Amino acid sequence: MKRIWIYQADRILTVEEGQQIEVELSAFAEQWKVHGKPLSASAELRDNLFIILKVDEDIAAASGCSVDSSVRFLKGIEEKYGVQLFDRMQFAYKSASGVAVVNRSGFERLLAAGEINDNTLVFDNTITYEHQLDNAWVVPFKESWHKRLFA
Repeated sequence: MKRIWIYQADRILTVEEGQQIEVELSAFAEQWKVHGKPLSASAELRDNLFIILKVDEDIAAASGCSVDSSVRFLKGIEEKYGVQLFDRMQFAYKSASGVAVVNRSGFERLLAAGEINDNTLVFDNTITYEHQLDNAWVVPFKESWHKRLFA
């Protein structure tokens, strides 16, 4: 089973930034190790917003040290590209023009204005397994943890 970690940027990356980050993600995944042994890992950038790290736990599970190394790598991405990847109060949702990201107060304003409603699709970056990407990552606001936060 593939374990995943999703990190969301606080802004949509430019096409050029996205291309550069994809190269860096690939290089990181190739050398990512647990206790000196390579992990069966991959990494991808989706929608120029989400970094998804994957590890096949049937081969080897990521440990504290290997997770720490991924965090150090991602902190380097933050610094290099002037982006925040660890701010869990940034919310991504599907708007008429595509995927959008907004901070908590902006999300509240959009809710109050009716631009985000119970049927708006939001991204749940707390999922932990690859199979959830298809059925639990993008869900209607009314079925999300976001709904409880803004109740």
